[in-house]
Parts: sequence; structure tokens; C-alpha cells
Amino acid sequence: MEGDNGGQKVENPNPNPNKTKVVVIMGATGSGKSKLAIDLASHFPIEIINSDSMQVYQGLDVLTNKVPLHEQNGVPHHLLGTISSNVEFTSKDFRDSAIPLIDDIISRNNLPVLVGGTNYYIQALVSPFLLDDSAEEMDESSVHDHPGGNNRNYKLDSKRGGSCSGYDRLKDLDPVAANRIHPNDHRKINQYLGLYARTGVLPSKLFQGKAMENWGRVDNFKYRCCFICVDAALPILDGYVGQRVDSMIDAGLLDEVYDIYSLNADYTRGLRQAIGVREFEDFLKVLLSEGGHDKENGLLKGNVREILKSSNNDQHNILLQEAIERVKANTRRLVRRQKRRFNRLQSLFGWDIHYVDATESSSCNPSASWAADVVEPSVKIIRSFLRDDASSIPDLEGRNGAEGLKSINRDLWTQYICKACGDRVLRGLHEWEQHKQGRGHRKRISRSRNLQSSCLTEQQQQQLLRHEASKPRK
Repeated sequence: MEGDNGGQKVENPNPNPNKTKVVVIMGATGSGKSKLAIDLASHFPIEIINSDSMQVYQGLDVLTNKVPLHEQNGVPHHLLGTISSNVEFTSKDFRDSAIPLIDDIISRNNLPVLVGGTNYYIQALVSPFLLDDSAEEMDESSVHDHPGGNNRNYKLDSKRGGSCSGYDRLKDLDPVAANRIHPNDHRKINQYLGLYARTGVLPSKLFQGKAMENWGRVDNFKYRCCFICVDAALPILDGYVGQRVDSMIDAGLLDEVYDIYSLNADYTRGLRQAIGVREFEDFLKVLLSEGGHDKENGLLKGNVREILKSSNNDQHNILLQEAIERVKANTRRLVRRQKRRFNRLQSLFGWDIHYVDATESSSCNPSASWAADVVEPSVKIIRSFLRDDASSIPDLEGRNGAEGLKSINRDLWTQYICKACGDRVLRGLHEWEQHKQGRGHRKRISRSRNLQSSCLTEQQQQQLLRHEASKPRK
């Protein structure tokens, strides 16, 4: 029987009445998650639920890289550009929106496919611990950078020193929790203080308790999940990021950012958190303050690039190029954080993530290798998942089921300081172990040892010279 999207009909996508089956497509920025999800519609009757924390908002379609309607190929997309950019769409909001959507998709005998790079959205959805509203503000165990909990119930008193004062209060109240976060992480400071204000429980006590031990583990999932991660080598992703940012500029990114620009805007909430917004603040501030440009009159709207092309003001162009390079650099950092998070989801929580390698399809013949390297393995994985036949799932370079997936010491709260890397702070044993394996750390350690060896040699030479000079002359 054929589905509405041209794929084979899934007669019973939920053979286990206790747990609904869902597919989750993960991957770093630029890896091809959305493309894969849409291509899967040729094989399964799917509906896509967007789980990208920036693509849920209305606006900034170019910057957030939303799939245009004509490229969706008729595949239903949910939570894509549907939320007002003026509100904060938290992980709790996502969970509460996604659950009825999944139920509706299943009722139509279709397969729910969640697509996005925001892991804490997925964690909030699948973890039963987060379904306990009394603890909805929990820390996602360093698996993401932006806390997803609703922190609107607690505000710092700016008259008492703003975030610094808030961090000091948290340090006095719960030094273990304060040690876990950065002093400039305003949102998480609010989150921790608000949690304590409502529950009377120290954040560190809650997060290190039994609920925290169970949170995020596969045996506690609300749904039966098939996790597929579209992966690619970092040099390929880095190159793609650079090309994509340039293409976004040509497609009108500056006009989008200009449209939502506001002096002294809050970049910690809503759509303004997106990479590519704050980076242009200095450029737009100077551009609007000089030459009589008036944002309210819309003199620049839809015309930013033209003004810059005709401008002889070197400062404008320098600020613009610096902003573009910051967007590229910050996006590349995001890619690295995303890849580290996938490893943590495996090693800390035992998530069975199936990796498909898109490196070749990104660097050589995309049309042919994409289907062979990415789509076909993904189809096999999903079919086996729907049949509950784990033995037929392809072993993609042995990256699944490794020893690292077994339970390890989940030391999430100890702070480590790397002297070799300029007193860089690492939070948790897993992050520390990952850091020590990094190429940059190993290079610095090697350089330090060579320097010490060189200094020792120079000291020996000096001692030898002093010894020669002290010999009596004949």
C-alpha cells in the first residue's frame, strides 16, 4: 500500500502500544539533516517536526536556513517558522507542542520524524523526568549551551549589580552549582536562582539526585527512538559554513538582521539568539549613526548592500567584513560543540546513535554519493527499526554499540582547569577527557615540553660555560 508521500505505507508504526516510535535526524550545522528527512519521504509516509530552536521562529528565513516551501516536496513540516519572534520558546514549550503533533501524525498512520540540531529540545521531549513540571528548569548536564528551561519566573535585580551580583549570590548560596557555570551565563544564573526560589532545593542537590541519574537515559525514554546522525569531516563542514554564510549575505541576510535590529537589544532571548544577529550590531550601529540614515523611515531596508557598494567609507566595509568573519567563526565553533554533544549523548546517556557519513557526498559527486552514502543506509536503519530487527541494522564503521556507550562515571560537576591552555575551565570529567584528546591541547603540551627541554639545555650550556670560565688558566 502506498502512502500519501509516495513511500511504502507503514501499517503499524507503533507495534508496542506503550511507546510510540519516532525517528530523530540529528547532525551538525550544514551536514544535510533537512535534505535527508525530505528524501526519506520517498520511502516512508513521514511528517517532519522541526526541532531547531531558531527555525521555530517566524522571520530570519535566510539566516536560520529554513527549507523553502518549494524544496519541501510536499512533505508536511510542523513547528517551522510558526512561533512569534517576540516570545521565548523554551524546551518545555517545544515538548508541549510536539507531543500532540506526534499523536496526530501517528493517528494518520504516518511516521513522525524530528529534525534539528537542538539536542535539548529532543531531550526535553523524550525524557520522562522533564515531564515533571516541578523540575522543568533542570540543567541539561552540559549537553547544550543554551538552557531550555523557562526562566521567566525570576529576574535579577539590576540595581544590585546585574549578572555579577546574581552570580555572587549563587556562589554564596550554592558554590557547587556556581562552579558548574560561567559567570557570564546570565540565563543559567537566572535559572538556578529561580529554581531555588520556587523549590527551596539547591540546584546541585537536585541535579545530583536520583532524578538526575535517571534523566536522559535510553531506558527511561517516553518514546522508542531511532537516532540517525548525519556526519561529515570538520574540514568539509568548515568549508561549507564559509560558502553558506557568503550565500546568505547575497540572499539578503543583512536586510533580515537590519529588520530586527534594535539598540541595546536583549540577545539572550528569542530569535535574537541566532548566530548572525549580534555579530552585525557594531556595523549597523555605525551605519545608522552616520550619513543621516534613519531606520524608522526605512531608508536602508532592502538596500543595505547597494549602499555599501557605492560607499567610499572604509570603516563601514571593514566592520561588515569583520562581522561576516565572526558569523563564520561562531558557526564553526557551533559545529564543533554540536559534534561533541552527540558524543556525550552516547557516552553519558547511552543513546544508540546511528551515524551516516556525508563527507564524500559533500566533497565530490553529491547527487550519486548522497543517495548511496546517506539515504540508503538511513532507509535500512529505519526499516529495521520499524521491524524491531536490530540484527539487520548496518554497522557503520562500528560507531554504535561501542564500549563507550556503557555506563561511565557521570562526573558532571567537578571543575578542571587546564594550565597549558591558558587556564581554560572544563566542567565534568567527560569534558576534561575530551579536551585532553583534542589536537590543540596536545600541541600545547608538546610545545611546553619542548620549551622546558630547550630551557634545560640552555641552563646546562650556561653551567658548562661557567665551569670553563672558572678553570685556572695556564
